[in-house]
Amino acid sequence: MKYLPLNPELFIKNRERFTRQLPRNAIAVFVSNDEVPVNGDAIYPFKQNSDLFWLSGITQEDSMVILFPDNPDPKYREVLVLVRPNELKEKWDGKRLRVNEAQAISGIKTIVWLDSLDGLLQPWIHLADHIYLDSNENDRKASLLQTREYRFINEMKTRYPLHHFERTAKIMKELRGIKTALEIEVLQKAIDITESTFRRLLKFIKPGVMEFEIEAEILHSFFSQRATGLAYGSIIASGDRARTLHYVSNSEECKNGELILMDFGAEYGGYCADLTRTVPASGKFTRRQKNVYNACLHLHDYAKSLLKPGISIIDYTDKVGEEATQQFLKIGLLKKTEVKNEDPENRAYRKYLYHGISHHLGVDVHDLGTRTEPIKAGMVFTVEPGIYIEAEQMGVRIENNIWITKNGNTDLMKNIPITVEEIEAVMKPS
Repeated sequence: MKYLPLNPELFIKNRERFTRQLPRNAIAVFVSNDEVPVNGDAIYPFKQNSDLFWLSGITQEDSMVILFPDNPDPKYREVLVLVRPNELKEKWDGKRLRVNEAQAISGIKTIVWLDSLDGLLQPWIHLADHIYLDSNENDRKASLLQTREYRFINEMKTRYPLHHFERTAKIMKELRGIKTALEIEVLQKAIDITESTFRRLLKFIKPGVMEFEIEAEILHSFFSQRATGLAYGSIIASGDRARTLHYVSNSEECKNGELILMDFGAEYGGYCADLTRTVPASGKFTRRQKNVYNACLHLHDYAKSLLKPGISIIDYTDKVGEEATQQFLKIGLLKKTEVKNEDPENRAYRKYLYHGISHHLGVDVHDLGTRTEPIKAGMVFTVEPGIYIEAEQMGVRIENNIWITKNGNTDLMKNIPITVEEIEAVMKPS
């Protein structure tokens, strides 16, 4: 791993939080993700199952975490399963974790090799009354591919048909939505890397630069600061391309007079930052660009002020929509008659702001967490309103990452330039 070792107490506490939610005599089994083929004999870079990582910090393939708090043998109440190191395989693919290394990362004392697991797992299953199995229940999930955890579910149900099976996903959605202070420390490191990268870009950008050159600077900066890599595919969209929300081609020239929307974030220690800024290619906003940008910044600050324990994302989004309507009237995007005659199911402001304002953030960029229940202290959200104007070939979005606390919220990106004046000052030639 590129990043420095994390405090294993992070994962120890996460497992304690999870096992407290299990009923008496329950066993929970988490399996790693598949190694996914590209073409021929090549595979995509391996990405660990987020739940397994959250519980252990282990990023190696063919891993498992087994939690059985009521196992009569205390040694096997927490078990980390790893592939046995193989000298020949290591010559081709690199070193695999040894027992002491895995213990240091995860804080799990009992390590079992995968090739010897069957003889141990069966007696544990026979002792248990409930079997909790992992599944991907992220609300944004779109793929119909049967991944490893679902194949494992089918296998377990076939082998042990009379057991009572439960979903870990309901527990994990609640727990992963609430971040501990130790998690915030790691997330803040990802954000700090992202901040220094953004400041570097402000000095690098000029008319004529290519979007992919900016993308390359991001990756170079991330790796040089020990980031694992990109938290997601960087969006570098100049001019009218900024209206495409998930624009990732990053292949065109950034021309003088255009705004450049940059949505990117570092992944560090398994946690993801998510920043968006919109800056002028020339280093100076035009009067109209400044008006639109400041309207978006007003919405950003207003949304941030609402994001406190007790409000639901639905109510929060409705309130931001009301304020967006007023801002769009102010900058001439909407007319009073359009607002008066708007369709309640497709409000007038949606022509210029057609996405949600916030999502959970953590181990996944679109992290687990409730979208209907009241917001709780400990959650981390993005705040990212945008204004997209087809007639003016312009898109503006401003995004920070916010940690909800009992007394309000903490902007984890508070040190990153955000106002017109701050951005222009950094972009000004020395």
